[in-house]
Amino acid sequence: MGEDHVSPPGENSAKALAGTRNPVIEARGLDLVFAAADAPVHALKDIDLTVHRGEFVSLIGPSGCGKTTLLRVIADLERPTGGTIGVNGMSPDEARRQRAYGYVFQAAALYPWRTIEKNIALPLEIMGVERAERARRVAEGLDLVGLTGFGGKFPWQLSGGMQQRASIARALSFDPDLLLMDEPFGALDEIVRDHLNEELLKLWAKTNKTIVFVTHSIPEAVFLSTRIVVMSPRPGRIHEIIDCDLGPDRPLDIRDAPEFLAIAHRVREGLRAGHGYD
Repeated sequence: MGEDHVSPPGENSAKALAGTRNPVIEARGLDLVFAAADAPVHALKDIDLTVHRGEFVSLIGPSGCGKTTLLRVIADLERPTGGTIGVNGMSPDEARRQRAYGYVFQAAALYPWRTIEKNIALPLEIMGVERAERARRVAEGLDLVGLTGFGGKFPWQLSGGMQQRASIARALSFDPDLLLMDEPFGALDEIVRDHLNEELLKLWAKTNKTIVFVTHSIPEAVFLSTRIVVMSPRPGRIHEIIDCDLGPDRPLDIRDAPEFLAIAHRVREGLRAGHGYD
């Protein structure tokens, strides 16, 4: 269902993906049921999904459809009750231990008593990376997200958008192959969100990472993605996987293009149809 290859925007990403079809994430028949005092909650049901190296895959659906839960299963923050899932050819537990992914939360989740550079360096400190190498990687990360010169600031001295950029730099500090992003721009105003969407596409093209991105926004999903996974509630399952082949150049005004609007319409219709499940 919608598993065909679609080249991501960015020439480097396209080249990287052209040379391999290795699956980074492979879920088959994935179920997750949460125990509850009154009745169990079936959060995910029969999830079949393959994400290949270099793809940008967005998960979209109404609140309560299991988007974040699926992301947390990939990250080994939740354990499935049925089916199988592999991350970089390992179990999610092994992938977590091998630091195979970086995770960006809805809120920046930066420690207010640590400077931006020390927040970015935290995973490296935990890993025991030596001081000089930490400093090099932090400087590289600050440059990557456009925060050079702000490393000595504290989180409360930066805007929300800058804090999220620092959070992305922290997630990338140990150079994981996979970046998991849980609606990172949802709380930001539209102008800042648009800017960070553009910056995220540039970062993705530059780093060739595989990205799985949770969003409630149809325009955001269409603008960023190579494929869009439309999820339905009661319980959360995949209704449709939509290819998003808009080519390598995606300026913001592409959102007015007929091909963009056609994909957005298909996603919207998929969300409406998904609510029809009994």
